[in-house]
Amino acid sequence: MSRSQCARCLRPQTHCLCPLIPSLDSRTRVLLLQHPSEVNHALNTARLAALGLNNAELIVGEVFEDLPQRLNQPGYQARLLFPADDAQPLQVYAPSDQPLLLVVPDGTWRKARKILHLNPLLAALPRVTLAEGAVSRYRLRKAPGPGALSTVEAIVQALQVLEAPTSFELLLKPFEALIEGQIAAMGEETYQRNHGG
Repeated sequence: MSRSQCARCLRPQTHCLCPLIPSLDSRTRVLLLQHPSEVNHALNTARLAALGLNNAELIVGEVFEDLPQRLNQPGYQARLLFPADDAQPLQVYAPSDQPLLLVVPDGTWRKARKILHLNPLLAALPRVTLAEGAVSRYRLRKAPGPGALSTVEAIVQALQVLEAPTSFELLLKPFEALIEGQIAAMGEETYQRNHGG
C-alpha cells in the first residue's frame, strides 16, 4: 500500500512541509538544474528552495536544450554557483546594480560535474563561490569537506550576501523540520550511533 503524497512538496501527506515553506521575494533569480537522480531523494532541498522563492525555477535533467534562452534573461547577469580556482566570491556582486541569475546545479558533486560537462554553455559561465568555513545543518550525512552545504543552505547563504540586509533564513525552516523528522524516524539511539559526534 503506497502512502499518499503531497503534490507540491512531494513528501508523504502525513509529513507535508508546505505550511513551513515561505513565499520570499528576491532580486536575484535562482535557476536550479537538478539531476534526475535527486528528484525522489528524501531530502530534496532544491525543491524546497524553489518552492520558497518566488523568483526561482527548478528544472530536472542532464542536458538542457533551452539553456541559451534560460541564461539570457533581460536585466540579469548569469553566474554559476560552483567551485573553481577562478570563482569570484559573491561579495563582489553585493549590492549590485544588475541582479544576478544564479545558476545552481543540484546533485552529488559527481552528478553536478556531469551536468556541467554535458552542458558546455553552463561550464563556460563565470563562477561564483560562497565564503569559506560555512557549517552545514545537514546532520544526517557526513560532509565531503568543510563548507559542503546542502543546495538550500548554499542558496540561503548566497542570497544573504547578495541581498543583505534581507534575511532568507525562513527558507531553512522546512529543511530543519525535514532533518528533525528523519532523526525522529530513525530514533535517537540510531542517530547518535551513525551521525553523532
